[in-house]
Amino acid sequence: MSKNKYPLQKKVFMYLILFTLFIFIALWLFQIFFLKYYYESSKKNELIKSINDAKMLYGNDLSSLLEKLENYSYDKGICSEVLVDGLVTFTTNPLNRGCLSFYNKNTNVKELQQEFIDSNKTSNIIKITNPLNKTKVLIYGVKIDDKTVIFSNTSIEPIDSTVNILKKNLMIITFLTIIISSIMAYFIADKLTKPMTLLTKKSKELSKGNFNVNFKVNTDINEIHDLSESLNYAKDVLKKNDDIRRDLMANVSHDLKTPLTMIKAYAEMIRDLTYKNDEKRNNDLNIIIDEVDRLNILVNDILSLSKLENNIEETNKEEFDLVKMISVIINRFKIFSITQDYEFIFNSPSEVIIYADKQKMEQVLYNLIGNATNYAEKNKKIYITILQKENIRVYIADTGPGIKKEDIDKIWDKYYKADKKHKRNTIGTGLGLSIVKNIFELHHYKYGVISKKNKGTTFYFEIKKSD
Repeated sequence: MSKNKYPLQKKVFMYLILFTLFIFIALWLFQIFFLKYYYESSKKNELIKSINDAKMLYGNDLSSLLEKLENYSYDKGICSEVLVDGLVTFTTNPLNRGCLSFYNKNTNVKELQQEFIDSNKTSNIIKITNPLNKTKVLIYGVKIDDKTVIFSNTSIEPIDSTVNILKKNLMIITFLTIIISSIMAYFIADKLTKPMTLLTKKSKELSKGNFNVNFKVNTDINEIHDLSESLNYAKDVLKKNDDIRRDLMANVSHDLKTPLTMIKAYAEMIRDLTYKNDEKRNNDLNIIIDEVDRLNILVNDILSLSKLENNIEETNKEEFDLVKMISVIINRFKIFSITQDYEFIFNSPSEVIIYADKQKMEQVLYNLIGNATNYAEKNKKIYITILQKENIRVYIADTGPGIKKEDIDKIWDKYYKADKKHKRNTIGTGLGLSIVKNIFELHHYKYGVISKKNKGTTFYFEIKKSD
């Protein structure tokens, strides 16, 4: 069963009001209902601490103790008397601040004092009613030694009138504060939720495929600002992916349509014209086989990229010599050296053993070298370099036209072309660099590209020595 859902503004408003009510409930509890208990507890602690502090002076000088007790009677309203062998030897001024008069004790007070003297207790505190003014009084008895006893008392002044005044003040303050808090809570809730409501509305537009929506909102709240920035970034990524999807569909359709058209045309030519001529028939069949191979490469690249992007592809790591692998791949491209005067310049140590997925690394190197071959337009030189320092770095450079600075981050996208016009690659399918990127990330390799317009392009990747 789903819970009831409320607008964010209403939720924020309710929480702010509840918080205000909680503060006032706590205030009423501690200022009204617990005030009397807190007051009596404070007076009791003050009485005990004061007399215990004075008791510490007894061993040094009796006059210092008596002076201290006298000061307490004036400063704190704590009256005291000192008894030695049951006889009163010292009494503070009994007229100070409502102290219990030791000269006019009732029988009950005397009995309590004698009961404490006769007991085994070293200290005791009790609460009685002052017979003179009917106020509550705390009496604290302390035995200093076997002969000397101090009895101190302090009055607990009635605070009922104070409590009544506080109640009236709190009622007025509570009423006014709830009204003010409600107004403030409404504006705070509105300020917090207005940009969120706007972002929600724009998000619905985005879900309908409107990529022109702008999530920028006017707010000084960091979290909402960060959310709007994140939504703008997500919108840009979605738009980019949608553009890539459209380009991919168009480009794949183009790459599929061309070889299929040629396969059909040459098959019909064999059927109708060249089926009797062995040489022409074989030539037409070879063209059909080449186009089928191209289709096979395209399909394999699409499947491979799909697996890599969806984290389906797993790595089967093993040890192998990277130098030997690159040498084998360069040998495959020797046909370009023979037919088109390309030169492959390979600089490396004699051996570099790495631990990686051999098949995927071969795919990476084949794509990068093939890509360099396609764009080495000037002196047709391809430079492959392996450097071993803190880590292993592999560089593959061409002498082609280079890449514009604004296009460097986009070359890893599927079928990306700076001029947005699809061009059939001489060797690859337009998916090569996307596959390379995903394989690098699968291996956690650092990679990148360095390029200047009309200065050529260098692709590189870095393998940690631990690998």
